[in-house]
Parts: sequence; structure tokens; C-alpha cells
Amino acid sequence: MAQFKPMLKINLPSWMPRLAFAPQGQAPRGDVLVCVFQRGAMDGLNALVPVGDSNYYRNRPKLAIAQPKTSDAKSAIALDSFFGLHPALKGLKTVWEAGQLAPVHACGSPDPTRSHFDAMQYMEAGAPGNKTLGTGWLGRHLMTLNTGNTSPLRAVGMGTMLPASLRGSTSATVMKSIVDFHLKGNAAQAAVAQQTLMALYAAPENGEALLKQSATEIEATIKLLSKVNVSSYSPANGAKYPSGDFGTGMMQIAQLIKAEVGLEVACIDSGGWDTHINQGGAEGQMARLLTELGDALGAFHTDMGDKMKRVLVVTMSEFGRRVEENGSNGTDQGHANAMFLLGGGVVGGKVHGTWPGLGKENLDNGDLALTTDYRDVLSEIISKRLGNAKLADIFPNYTAKFRGVVNKG
Repeated sequence: MAQFKPMLKINLPSWMPRLAFAPQGQAPRGDVLVCVFQRGAMDGLNALVPVGDSNYYRNRPKLAIAQPKTSDAKSAIALDSFFGLHPALKGLKTVWEAGQLAPVHACGSPDPTRSHFDAMQYMEAGAPGNKTLGTGWLGRHLMTLNTGNTSPLRAVGMGTMLPASLRGSTSATVMKSIVDFHLKGNAAQAAVAQQTLMALYAAPENGEALLKQSATEIEATIKLLSKVNVSSYSPANGAKYPSGDFGTGMMQIAQLIKAEVGLEVACIDSGGWDTHINQGGAEGQMARLLTELGDALGAFHTDMGDKMKRVLVVTMSEFGRRVEENGSNGTDQGHANAMFLLGGGVVGGKVHGTWPGLGKENLDNGDLALTTDYRDVLSEIISKRLGNAKLADIFPNYTAKFRGVVNKG
């Protein structure tokens, strides 16, 4: 009878980051892409407000954001004659004025599911309705690009778990914070940890190639991140990040970009957007979430300065909310939503997408109708800003239609 080795189980220290290992990919260097996933389904109608559509106000007598009025800080921030930002998104106003904000409305996934779990799975896979695909759209993007970037920090997920969008054969690093990688800056402890880890994986009985590769990549990641001094970091241009995980995460992404460690893609989550109850209008639960989002993205834009010419931030959420407010001062699961693009490569100064209208005859089963597939937006970013033409591999069985949201890099 054939003999099988038992699976080796190693309990690593609690501080050790969780990594996903695969053969190292190579890729050309376009923009650094920062993907923000708003989990829980953001209410795009109250974030990017259709102030010119009277049916918006008819359907939301309590939750609607007032039309722009200079003397009213609780009214929408005017973008043009038809759309405005929620007043809590004041952090994005300067980005708009700089021509580096490109909102897209009535967009999202064509799959009609109202399951948060399924919708997130489809969106991160880049294949609406497909539950069998084991890779993510970003993972396939990294797999199909080839230039020679061998940095262990080519792809980073800020958090405790690998984002599904990054699943693939290219290594991705997951971190709660940069500090975790070098033991809060204690070089002596970090050195001991590295030596112990390498000795453990190099032992003859543990010498499988994959384990050695894992150890080598962990060591390389720790060494690279040890060059990023978190404690002494001072954001540029007077930028002030909000406290909390999202603001801290965006600040650390800025540090990684400035440190030139080979970062190409960063993913970060913003949670809590499932506002069935007590969503609020200009104030309340959603306003607090938008304040954190807008202030963090605004600070990131200010902090990056001229480097934003080669950085692109894109926000997305699994689906939107229903047009009509519910009886609990909130909104239920809907369909189409809004995305925000920030960066020097965007076509700014306009709200993109085709507005379907909010009249009863224009709705999709009570929801904002979808007129732009989110894969169109992502495909255009990948092709024009990241230099990857293999869109059929990234978004299988889909032919994208570019919407003019970004310029060619």
C-alpha cells in the first residue's frame, strides 16, 4: 500500500500576516489601481443625488437630500444642473474641482439577485450569475499581464482575509496594517522571527517546495515593508485622514505607493452599508459612513498630490437600494447603483452613464434601472490605464462597451 505523508500543520505566531501564495506573476506598470468595495449595498441615490429628477423627491419624502443651496450645509453639493453629492461627501468636492472625479450612475451588475452574498461573489468574480469561477477579476488581470514586476507587494489586500477579487495564481499579500509585518518597528524581534520561520521551512522533513516558496515570500515581504516607517509618516499637503480602519487603510496604501515597493493593485473594504433601518438623510447612519468615505478619499487625493496622475481609485458596491424609502426610515435592496472614479486619468467634470429616470415607467421592478454594466467601467480602466488588452480572459463571456470614463494612459 502506498505511503502518504500526513499534512503538515504549522501554527504561526498571531502577528504573522495571512498570505495567499502562487507562482509570481509579471506585469507592465500602468496606474496603481485602488479598489474600494462598499459592502452591504450603498444607497447610490442618496450618495450621488439626482436633484433634477422630481420623482426622487416624490419617492423619498423623509430621506431625500435637499436640492443644492449655498446657505444650507445639509443640502446636496452641486456637480451640475442635475446631480449633486450628499453633503457628507464634501471631501470629494475638491477632487471634482480638480477634474479628477468621475462618478458613474445607474451602473452595476446585471444579475437581479438581492442576496448580498451572491451579489458580492458575482461582482468580485467578474462573472455575474457564475458561482463556479474560482478566480477573481483582479486575480485574472494580474495573471494575464507580463512585464517583470516580481515584488511581493504587487497586490495587497488591506484587512484580515484575501479579497475574492484577488484570487488567482499571482501572489497577493493580505495585511491588517504595515506595522504587523515588522513587529511595530522592533527590528530585533523581526529578525528573530524571520530566522525562526526560515529554519522551520528549511528543515528536511518540512522541505516541500511550496513551503520554501512561502517562507521566502514572507521573508521578502517583511524585509520590504521594514523600509516603510509608519510611525514617522506625515501626510503631504496638509492632508488629514479620518480615524478608523478605512482612513488608516487608505493612509497606508498612500505610504506603499510613495515607498515605491512595486504596488500595482490594492483592495480595501468599507462596511456597514446595509441601511434597512434608520438610514437617515443629510444626517444619520449613512451620512456617517459617507463622511468617513469622502474624508478618507479626499485626504488620499490631497496626500498623493502629483502622484495621482498615475493612481486610479474606483469604488463599487454589490447593488443599490430601492427607489422608494421603506417604513423604517431606511431603504431595501435594489439594483443599479453609483460608482466613483478618482485619479489623474479619469474624464472628470461630468457625471457619466445614461440616466434612466425614476418615473414608474422607467423603473426596474421598483429599482433604479441599470444602464451601464460595471464590467464596462472596469474593462476601460484595465485596458486604457493598466495596459491589459486581455479583457476576454478577465471578464469571460462578456464584450465590454467603453463609456469614456478614463483617458488612455
